[in-house]
Amino acid sequence: MAKVVRHSLADLDAAKSRLDRAAADRNTTDAPVRYVDVRTNTVTVQAVRPSAARALLDAAGVDAGLARVETSAEQPRPFYDLRGGEAYYINNSGRCSIGFPVTKGSQQGFATAGHCGRTGASTSGANRVAQGTFQGSIFPGRDMAWVATNSQWTATPYVSGAGGQNVQVTGSTQAPVGASVCRSGSTTGWHCGTIQQHNTSVTYPEGTISGVTRTTVCAEPGDSGGSYISGSQAQGVTSGGSGDCRSGGTTFYQPINPLLQNYGLTLKTTGDGGEDPGEPGGTWAAGTVYQPGDTVTYGGATYRCLQGHQAQQGWEPSNVPALWQRV
Repeated sequence: MAKVVRHSLADLDAAKSRLDRAAADRNTTDAPVRYVDVRTNTVTVQAVRPSAARALLDAAGVDAGLARVETSAEQPRPFYDLRGGEAYYINNSGRCSIGFPVTKGSQQGFATAGHCGRTGASTSGANRVAQGTFQGSIFPGRDMAWVATNSQWTATPYVSGAGGQNVQVTGSTQAPVGASVCRSGSTTGWHCGTIQQHNTSVTYPEGTISGVTRTTVCAEPGDSGGSYISGSQAQGVTSGGSGDCRSGGTTFYQPINPLLQNYGLTLKTTGDGGEDPGEPGGTWAAGTVYQPGDTVTYGGATYRCLQGHQAQQGWEPSNVPALWQRV
């Protein structure tokens, strides 16, 4: 049944516009939400403190008869995604690149290079919004670190690929020498080449690091910490090198699996969030980083790891003979 209302929609829209203009010039965190509610024929203001809503209505010159104040504990905030290869800033100055989003229990964050920041250093995102804090950092010796982020940032299983397209991360199986590998960084974007040598040692002016992988992929300052990925398998985080992306060069990356293992981190992958498969029990567990020679039990049998990787659903030892040998 039609109902004649006191205020026209045009009147309510105009009142909301006045509220929005007034809100632009004052702190309205205690009265953060405003909308036209057709059902109640009012402009509704949601507020933590009703007095804050009334102050906003007064500042906007909106008649109290047009408005309805609704008490709410909500204080909305924006959410931002973590994606491999994107920029972050250290202590509001130097810039590096996110390696791979990770989790540690319920804590979210990302893996990156140790030379990018020391433990305790603060980070902000490419948008300069406060982001997190370095929880651990090793350099020289190795070149590994991880940052725990605040609740505004969400780990995603993606790396920024060519043209900014998402590249899925499904695991961290180490690619062999000669394999194609691509790098994502905040200075030069997406570049590809080949893996030349694992377990390399290299001396920088700051000291020697060991256990890095040498590649033909180019990189430049600011790409440090960014993602190396082969197919959908995470490989490592950018450490250093020589040359540039105009003339070419050589680069080194810190392998991701030792980094995850050192800090007890779990790589964020596209398989996350599912239920356990309900397969026969054993010591094998999705999310665990395994090294060649490790042994597990699964489905009543014992298996030996053939290639380093982070286990995920679908890669149970009985399903992937390239990764596990039954003994």
